[in-house]
Amino acid sequence: MTKADRSDADAQETGAAPAAPTAASPAFAYTPLLPTDGAGPAMRRLDIDGVNEVRTQINGEETSFLQVAPSTLTDLAEVAFKEVSHYLRTDHLASLRAIIDDPEASDNDVFVALDLLKNASVSAGEILPMCQDTGTAIVSAKRGPNVLTDGDDAKHFSAGIHRAYEELNLRYSQLAPLSLFEEKNTGTNLPAQIEVGLSPQDDYELLFMAKGGGSANKSFLYQETKAVLNESSMLDFLAEKISTLGTAACPPYHLAVVIGGPSAEFTLKTAKLASAHYLDDLPTSGNASGHGFRDVDFEDTVFQLTQKLGFGAQFGGKYFCHDVRVVRLPRHNGSLPIAIAVSCSADRQIVARINADGVFIEELEHDPARFLPAMGRVEEIESGNVTEVDLDRPMPELQSQLSGLAVGDRLSLSGTMIVARDIVHANLRERLNNGGQLPDYFKDHPIYYAGPAKTPEGMPSGSFGPTTASRMDTYVREFQEAGGSMIMLAKGNRSAQVKESCAEFGGFYLGSIGGPAARLAQDCITDVEVLDMEDLGMEAVWRIRVEDFPAFIITDDKGHDFFDSTGPETTIGLGRTRTTQDGARLD
Repeated sequence: MTKADRSDADAQETGAAPAAPTAASPAFAYTPLLPTDGAGPAMRRLDIDGVNEVRTQINGEETSFLQVAPSTLTDLAEVAFKEVSHYLRTDHLASLRAIIDDPEASDNDVFVALDLLKNASVSAGEILPMCQDTGTAIVSAKRGPNVLTDGDDAKHFSAGIHRAYEELNLRYSQLAPLSLFEEKNTGTNLPAQIEVGLSPQDDYELLFMAKGGGSANKSFLYQETKAVLNESSMLDFLAEKISTLGTAACPPYHLAVVIGGPSAEFTLKTAKLASAHYLDDLPTSGNASGHGFRDVDFEDTVFQLTQKLGFGAQFGGKYFCHDVRVVRLPRHNGSLPIAIAVSCSADRQIVARINADGVFIEELEHDPARFLPAMGRVEEIESGNVTEVDLDRPMPELQSQLSGLAVGDRLSLSGTMIVARDIVHANLRERLNNGGQLPDYFKDHPIYYAGPAKTPEGMPSGSFGPTTASRMDTYVREFQEAGGSMIMLAKGNRSAQVKESCAEFGGFYLGSIGGPAARLAQDCITDVEVLDMEDLGMEAVWRIRVEDFPAFIITDDKGHDFFDSTGPETTIGLGRTRTTQDGARLD
């Protein structure tokens, strides 16, 4: 009697309806969810010892094992985070140069691309990291069955990360929760996020990432339905969601879109890996087995969409993205997760591999200066209509000068600024709520939202680029009403409440280029001193002096905002009508 016969007999005894006949199940066929198959990036061998091949007899057969010492993992992690803090991939730099050479690129696209290339050249000196936010340390690894360690791999990687952040001019950004609401900086940039999985290969493959808060904050998950699974609806959906990324995470971006997934967390993780170009070797078509694949044609379609949004490389234009990756995953029939993630201008990831031949690491570009244009072209890009602003004049005079300019105008700032970010703003709000006043320095000088990396010996400043302005949006009206924050400097677009407050109280928001923190430290910041709240470490109040610090007027005292009017092919403000070059609606 077959299983179906027994089921029907049981049903007759109980009076239940017999089981409905079913088609035969497909034969077992395994496929990994993300089957990458390619040579991977070009690598170089590191002079790191501690990898030995061990042969032994198992069930009468000689078997080879790869024994990896703890010190090997520690040394590799240290090298990896030094590399990603100072160097970028060759194709990323080539993409920046392509922007400069594109006659269709906006002047601001070209200006930003040049500044980012100059920043890469400064960072390659291995003194100033490319970004002041030197990131959360992430290790994603796969270890083959014949690779032997002592099993405490995460501990050994963490030791190398600790060494890198201690010895290099990086920044400690990790906060330990002491209680549900109380935090303290760990002072080591640990703990790191370390995940080690299994692989059938005879090696140990690793992806090291330094993920800054700005780009990490632009990872999004949406729970959708089959209604968006057609090209028209998907493009409408993506146009809306990609527009919300804004410019705060330092575009041009490497954008990843993942459609589907067996779980929400897997979809998000896949988007992060895709944004790092770690899944470039996925198949380019799907089949009934259900593995993930890249849709390269739709990648080009989405890339063209991003060029019409108008954000450009931070201040208007077509280069919101370097490229786009679109990954399609299997899904449960009642769930359709979609994830979006970006890798920013600090495109910091590197692949490594340990095998019987030794320890290898991806070859990043160690001569970024070769991508800079000729000096005559550099001078042409940097020339044009630039207004010099002396920041050491009284605040009313500064406001009067800026009031005579237009949003989008480029400035060259020289003089004194006050540096203050999240915790300082929270502390000052508490002071106001308790009946106190804003300090005079908050009223007399422009406020720069930033926090430095460690200062190299003999230099006035460590890497010191802007942080995301929108995190301080809720403070602006309260502070401007109290006479402070009349001129603010940071990166990214801001909410309507900032525009409304500036119009009411005569304030201004100036946009700084997000990304060139090393170049700003070397070329623009001449003096740095702690002014207040020293116990906050890098989040203290700083007084800095700058020379020829580049900025753009984003929001003025009349309520005008640059991102409300960046041209016919732009997003006319977030959430407003998007149009193409010929004025046709995108939504």
